[in-house]
Amino acid sequence: MSLRIAPSSQPSDNSKSTFDTKHAELGGHDAFRYGTRSIKTEVLPGHPLEQRLENWHESQWELKLNMARQAHGMHAPIRMMMERDIVSQHQRLPVLPSSNVHLDILMGRDETIDFEDFLNDPAMSTDMLDVHAAMEHKLKLKI
Repeated sequence: MSLRIAPSSQPSDNSKSTFDTKHAELGGHDAFRYGTRSIKTEVLPGHPLEQRLENWHESQWELKLNMARQAHGMHAPIRMMMERDIVSQHQRLPVLPSSNVHLDILMGRDETIDFEDFLNDPAMSTDMLDVHAAMEHKLKLKI
C-alpha cells in the first residue's frame, strides 16, 4: 500500500517495444504512420520525467483507491473499480463517436481542460466510416 502522490522516478521495466511498424503491402517501415525510425530512441531509455508523466494518471487513481479504502473500508475501492470497468466499455457502434463523459466524471477529469477536449474533433477523424465493414470486423465475420 502506497500513498505516493507522484509516480516513481525509477522506470518500471526495461523492455523494448516489439511493435510491428512494417507496411502491410510493401514490407518496409511505414514512416507516414509511425514516424521516422531512430535506433537511438529504440535502444536508450527515455527521460525520467517522461516515465513519470506516462504513469501520472495511474498513480493518482491508485492514491484515490487507497484513500477510499482507508476512509470507507474495502468495499469502496472495489465499487470504484467496478464502476470504472462498466463505464469504460464501449457500447456504441465502432464508427460512431463516443465522448465517455461518464468516465471523465468518475476519474475527476470533468473539471479540467486537456488538449483532447478541443483537438479530438470527430469531424476531423480519419477512421473508417463504413458501418458494415466495422461491424464485420468487430464481430469477426470477415473471412
